[in-house]
Amino acid sequence: MFEAGDIREWRGHDVVDPGGRKIGHLESVYVDTATDSPSFATVTVGLPTRRRLVFVPLDGATVGPGYLRVAHDRSLVKRAPSIGTDDVLPAEDEPGVFAHYELDYVPGVKGERRLARP
Repeated sequence: MFEAGDIREWRGHDVVDPGGRKIGHLESVYVDTATDSPSFATVTVGLPTRRRLVFVPLDGATVGPGYLRVAHDRSLVKRAPSIGTDDVLPAEDEPGVFAHYELDYVPGVKGERRLARP
């Protein structure tokens, strides 16, 4: 699991893949509602006139001076489900985010959503 003193401090820093290739900038972090731990990040990608936010898991992520290194390849992350820069992830789209990374999706006990922004 990703550990950082205050994840909000990392907003705007570069997000890179395991090979050090820049993916984009960290926009926000989603926590797992079952554990309240950071689970996914959104990364700003795209051209200045067509920016979007893609989701990437934080499992295996590490921090360095000015960057967050995720465990997934840049091309996989850039093809991930996305939302507009002013949008919120709809609950019905959560399973697709998990499926893109071949992760199991289990909603909350009462069917509540799995990801939330703190």
